[in-house]
Amino acid sequence: MTKRKKDHGGGLDAAAERYGGTRGDWIDLSTGINPVSYPLPALTGDSWTALPDRDAQNALIAAARRFWHVPDGAAVLATPGASAPIAMIPRLHAAAGVHIAPPTYNEHATAFTSVGWHITETAPAHAQVVVHPNNPDGRVFCAQDLHAPLRIIDESFCDVMPDASLIAQTARRDTLILKSFGKFWGLAGLRLGFVIGGRDLVSELSTMLGPWPVAGPALEIGTRALEDTDWAITTRTRLAADSARLDGLLTYAGATPVGGTTLFRLYDVANAADWQDRLAQHRIWSRIFPYNPRWLRLGLPHPDAWTRVEAALA
Repeated sequence: MTKRKKDHGGGLDAAAERYGGTRGDWIDLSTGINPVSYPLPALTGDSWTALPDRDAQNALIAAARRFWHVPDGAAVLATPGASAPIAMIPRLHAAAGVHIAPPTYNEHATAFTSVGWHITETAPAHAQVVVHPNNPDGRVFCAQDLHAPLRIIDESFCDVMPDASLIAQTARRDTLILKSFGKFWGLAGLRLGFVIGGRDLVSELSTMLGPWPVAGPALEIGTRALEDTDWAITTRTRLAADSARLDGLLTYAGATPVGGTTLFRLYDVANAADWQDRLAQHRIWSRIFPYNPRWLRLGLPHPDAWTRVEAALA
């Protein structure tokens, strides 16, 4: 079996080793994580010292149901990030064909092929994965695009555009939606994610995860953040303005915007590796892709980092 290579954003340690400086010297634009994270609330002492209790878990699930308008017939499971359920979902059914339209986030293909599934780029297939909006080009899908007996919708970046969510599809027993808390709320280190969908499928995933899959601090912080709808509304407005600002800078520097979301932008350039090298000379890390030498992806700078980014692109 051919082992698929995973490529991700991040990797600042390797970048610093190659170009110099320490991790703190660098601006990491290689990910799609909100640079202005949700403000951490004060936590109860029990969140650190006791096993997570049922009330805390139920409070998080209830907040998630309200925030994402989860249908009554769908189940919600809190998970340690989105990567854990991505790795487990292919084990819900016997290996067959899975439709994953490229290019997209490659973790899904790796998870399926590692347990014997084969990837098909044409429908029909037994399973289907759509990343909505897609990473890296921002493509969106609709219900009519879903066609397989097992449907996985990765909405890790959909919280910037909630009206586009396919959450209504989770009322079906054959559908799972993945949510990544770390992206929109900017708290990737919290390792919190959600699976929403058919009750039988979610129940199987819950059994695979075992008890206490989410740490006590993540339960408390996640609940507070999901209940803070004013923060979410304000954040979406800021992300839209900042992504437009980044597009303006890159366009002036000679790049062509070709897609993305308001958490990351995708650009067409003559040679993406050269652009990455040029930015790295200024201790700014970016994302390039092995399958397209013209694509450069940039996340949004923190408000304190815009001056350095502008200077690097001047």
